[in-house]
Amino acid sequence: MLAKRIIPCLDVKEGKVVKGVKFVNLREEGDPAVKEASEALGSQCIVIAIDAKRAYGRPKDRSVVETPKGPCWWQVYVEGGRTATGKDAVEWSKQVEELGAGEILLTSMDYDGTQLGYDIPLTKTVSESTNIPVIASGGAGEPEHIRQVLVEGAADAALAASIFHRGAHPVQNVKDYLAKHDVPVRQPNR
Repeated sequence: MLAKRIIPCLDVKEGKVVKGVKFVNLREEGDPAVKEASEALGSQCIVIAIDAKRAYGRPKDRSVVETPKGPCWWQVYVEGGRTATGKDAVEWSKQVEELGAGEILLTSMDYDGTQLGYDIPLTKTVSESTNIPVIASGGAGEPEHIRQVLVEGAADAALAASIFHRGAHPVQNVKDYLAKHDVPVRQPNR
């Protein structure tokens, strides 16, 4: 089994870190400590600009944020969100792979922010239907949820927000938990 990735995420709206449940009832989470996070992680983090829809006419700034360990934060722009696209997730995943996508960030709105676990059946179906890496997103509340989506859901990576930036489960603790359960994960470059 290839080493899996654990990817902390920050949802940003109007320049502020926010979190909600099922993409509604957003509340401010405070200003993230980029320096602390990057030192602890030493790897990949994702910033999701949830208010950067095309309707806002904003330029899609794809720059990386510089941290003490170098560039490690990418902005991802959400397509859809609570707006129905009429697209089947599995078929759309196959189509974007054919169009040249390098990986898929798969979020189940029904699970997002619930901290009850990921949508394992959807993640597994998309993972097994495509040949590109799938990043599972939406629902992590404890390290076991991350283990489940990586193993049972066949995801290549697990993205999580609340459990990391609220301090419930630091990233390294999650990686240690996964190692105890024989799930190899990428460690930061030191």
